[in-house]
Amino acid sequence: MSTINDVNICIATPNGSGSASANNILFKSIFKMGIPCSSKNMFPSNIQSMPTWYEIRASSAGFGSRKDVIDVMVTFNPETGASDVGKLRENGLLLYDTGACEESWLSRNDIQKIGFPATELSKQIPNAKIRSKLRNMIYVGVISSLFGISREVLIAVLRDTFGDKPEVIESNLMAIELGSKWVEENQVTQDICTLVTIEGGNKGKILSDGNTCSALGAIYGGVSVVAWYPITPSSSLAETMEKYLPELRMDEDKNPTYAVIQAEDEIAAAGIITGAGWAGARAMTATSGPGLSLMNEMIGLAYFTEIPSSYFIVQRGGPSTGLPTRTQQSDILSMYFASHGDTRHVILLPHDLQTCFEFSKLCLDLADQLQTPVFFASDLDLGMNIRPSEPLELKSPSLNRGKLIHEKDIEAQGNQFRRYFDLDGDGIPQRTIPGNQHPKAVYFCSGAGHNADAKRSEDPGDYKELLDRLLKKNHTARLLAPQPLVETSETSRIGMISFGSSVEAVREARHRMNQDGIKTSHLTLLALPLSPLVKDFIQKHEITLIVEQNRDGQVASIVRMDWPELAQKIDSVLVYDGLPVTAGSVHRLSMEKLGGKLL
Repeated sequence: MSTINDVNICIATPNGSGSASANNILFKSIFKMGIPCSSKNMFPSNIQSMPTWYEIRASSAGFGSRKDVIDVMVTFNPETGASDVGKLRENGLLLYDTGACEESWLSRNDIQKIGFPATELSKQIPNAKIRSKLRNMIYVGVISSLFGISREVLIAVLRDTFGDKPEVIESNLMAIELGSKWVEENQVTQDICTLVTIEGGNKGKILSDGNTCSALGAIYGGVSVVAWYPITPSSSLAETMEKYLPELRMDEDKNPTYAVIQAEDEIAAAGIITGAGWAGARAMTATSGPGLSLMNEMIGLAYFTEIPSSYFIVQRGGPSTGLPTRTQQSDILSMYFASHGDTRHVILLPHDLQTCFEFSKLCLDLADQLQTPVFFASDLDLGMNIRPSEPLELKSPSLNRGKLIHEKDIEAQGNQFRRYFDLDGDGIPQRTIPGNQHPKAVYFCSGAGHNADAKRSEDPGDYKELLDRLLKKNHTARLLAPQPLVETSETSRIGMISFGSSVEAVREARHRMNQDGIKTSHLTLLALPLSPLVKDFIQKHEITLIVEQNRDGQVASIVRMDWPELAQKIDSVLVYDGLPVTAGSVHRLSMEKLGGKLL
């Protein structure tokens, strides 16, 4: 039975074949029609030729997680054609190029099949140099004609995408029309879905990805030093900063008020931002799991000497090289306890484009306030996949520099300054930076043991006092960091906790569970260390399921460590295959967990 504005399209192509442009045009066209939609790009860790899959989901209900089943499969990759066809749901639609098809692809009798001569049609494209790339635009034309995307919408999207390049617009439109005219001339139809324009739908919304929004948030958050080394999937975050900083951060004389340094490696990048933070700059780096591993010693130095620094970690599949182009949430404990010795760090957990933007600035603020490394923990799915959002809003535009004191402040407190003394009882001392002219402002910054006066000390009492104060600072962070979002169902005995890119899948899974007659409450975790509100939430439910994209239930282990008395009230729902998590997997695994407990 045909649906309205509810379909999941998977496009299988070789990486580097030019399909990215075609896929973006198709996705943006559906968005322009006002239809709620989302996209997931699953690409290999090489430059060219290996398989890639791009999924576009239109959801009349507004769900944005990856769908469990594929309604339409476009297979343009001979290497994976047979397995791609096997992923189609019963009565799904297969679209394939008759000029590059193997017989085994067509063996299923429980699906619809439409073959079109994309290779042959592409020969009508005059420019032989781009013919192979524009072959992908032919399937955009076929899908547009079959599902109801108008020529006007396509032209508008082409203009938005290619701007003042009329020859590029013309060649792409020609390829699209080769596909759409073939559908019309051969009177081909489908009964999977019809895409219908929603007037006012998506009005005012933007399309972007988490890395772009994170970069913009850091720029508006006053970052002045960025040191980084290229690594998937965080590189585009730093590259976006290089793109926009010259436009947004110049003084009246057109001189830059920032420095971006591509370091020789991740260790150097961490060293640069630690030195910059000591000197008073707002400094950050962007990396992923392998880079985080290399940065650990410098993170420990900044923690122990209490130097502000911000680490933007876009997580991927590990350990080792792992799966560089797959998504996971498996570096939570690596961030939380980064470096040797007793450490415990602050981690911000954005889950959509707005929180990517907002928490970037907040990461810099908290690093200054707490005088410590602060982590911004995204993942490949959130960081690199394009999704709709309301316009970004910077809710706290002023910068919070914390207890950074100047000459007049030292004079006001009787010309006294003790760098590592807990003056206010919150574990956070005062700090000065180079340039402060007061004779008492200077202090010795050392990664070795020291006392409250910043003097070298191996006294056991001084050392214990220092470690206890650093822990007190972490407890202060429980209330300074963003508090979780709680959605409570009064009659629910079941709680669910999620964070990051899992949140949208959990939202849809809860909808399915509600249809099964199972009501749940939900807590969106926004930061570590854990807020007291998390403890309250777990205590109010008979069982709480913590959804994570890692094997070992890393956030659940932190809950058990903080509140061992609650260990019997929590269980883990773990999805860690490297692909964007689906509502179906969360739903199925949650029901399995609950089956032996409450159902």
